[in-house]
Amino acid sequence: MPTPIPFAYFITFTCYGARLHGDEAGSADRNHNIPGTPYLAPNKSKSLFKARLMKQAPYELNLQRRDTVLQAIRDLCLRRGWKLLAAHVRSNHVHFVVSAQVVPERVMRDAKVQASRALDRTGVAGLAPRRWTRHGSTRYLWKAEDARSAVHYVLREQGEPMAVWENPTGIG
Repeated sequence: MPTPIPFAYFITFTCYGARLHGDEAGSADRNHNIPGTPYLAPNKSKSLFKARLMKQAPYELNLQRRDTVLQAIRDLCLRRGWKLLAAHVRSNHVHFVVSAQVVPERVMRDAKVQASRALDRTGVAGLAPRRWTRHGSTRYLWKAEDARSAVHYVLREQGEPMAVWENPTGIG
C-alpha cells in the first residue's frame, strides 16, 4: 500500500552553530521538536561543551545570503513542480511550507544543496565549509488548515521580516 502524501510539509533547517543544545535562547532535539512543547532547558555547561566541538564559527546569513537562499528555494520548487506556499530566510535558520509529491527529507536535502550552490555561484558564501546543521525539522501538514497555520507562522510570527516570500495564489 502506497504511503499517503500530505497536503504540504513545513520544513525548517538551521545554519551551522545556531541554537546549540543547552543555549539560553532554547534549542530542540528529536524529543523536543513538536510545536507548543518546551525547548530543551538551558544548560550552560552543555552549551559550552557543544561550542568547543564546533569546527568553525557559526554561519550567518546576511542580507545577500538570505536573498540568495530564498531565490534558490523558489527556483528549486519551480523546477521540480513543487508548490511553494511561503518561505522566510532568517539570519540563522530557514522556514518554508511546500506541497510536494516526494518525502520531506528529499525536499529539505535538495533545498540545502541548491542554496549552497547558489551561495557559491554568486560569490556571497564566505569561506565557511559548513553552512547547515545536520537534518532539520520536517513536519507533515495533512490538511489545508494545517498548512494555513504554518504559513501564518512563517510569515507573521518570526519577528521583523527578513527574506520573505508568499505564494500569491494562496493555498488553494
